Amino acid sequence: MSLINKSFINKYKKEGFCYGIPIFSKSETKSIRSEIEALEKKFQKGISKKKLEQFFRVNGHFVIPLLANLSRSSKILDYIELLLGSNILVWSVELFIKEPGSSKIVSWHQDLTYWGMGETDKEVTAWIALSNVNIESGCMRFIPESHNKKILKHKDTFDKDNLLSRGQEIRGINEEDAIYAPLKPGEMSLHHGKCLHASGMNNSNDRRIGLAIRYVTPDVRNKENGHDFAMLVRGFDDRGGWFNFAGPRGLFNQKDLNFYNYVLKYQSKVLMAGANKNEGMYKADI
Repeated sequence: MSLINKSFINKYKKEGFCYGIPIFSKSETKSIRSEIEALEKKFQKGISKKKLEQFFRVNGHFVIPLLANLSRSSKILDYIELLLGSNILVWSVELFIKEPGSSKIVSWHQDLTYWGMGETDKEVTAWIALSNVNIESGCMRFIPESHNKKILKHKDTFDKDNLLSRGQEIRGINEEDAIYAPLKPGEMSLHHGKCLHASGMNNSNDRRIGLAIRYVTPDVRNKENGHDFAMLVRGFDDRGGWFNFAGPRGLFNQKDLNFYNYVLKYQSKVLMAGANKNEGMYKADI
């Protein structure tokens, strides 16, 4: 392990997050952003009776090859392997986009709250900036060492300006304890599933675009604690708790769309468990 890699990993283990990791070059990042914005232009009327935003925010790697391929990037996986070991699956790929002047925010929360994975240390979120993500544009901020806490009580708000699935939030956070984590285009942050984090409004003149990839190990699930769906991206899975899939056949292939709908309905039972209502993107009205 190089000294720079070791520095990032040591920071992650101590504080529950690290940031500023160079992954994609300027030209690579520009190309990725262009592909995403080309999809927005092409599918502005939606796909299969759903808005494109639905697929950007929930399980896009099931139906969009670009997102599946990005999650398989060896540049990212080499860091993930240092934290999780050699057997790695992708549980979720999401795009978080805040338009210039947008009031959209992400409230204080812990990722693992509703995922049905328990308080595992075997999940890591890689967050890659596809635009300039600074304080003005609403970069993430973290509470150091909060990954050592238990999962805290969250309140569901279903707020229209909250990008989280249930508008979930933890109240009473001391903002003075927060560390801002700005990213240049192509840079990555990593954070633990219990690390407290949030992000603010985009007050800049450009779109704020981030790619979030949730990586897990086979150990997160086994035959006894139930199943979920994931894409194997490195090593092998011998635990039997994940339904492994290979990735999309092509862009919005009909068979993949059918599979997407099946998984959405399956996952909504866990991700919306206990909610008084479901107006979010996991609404199983299919």
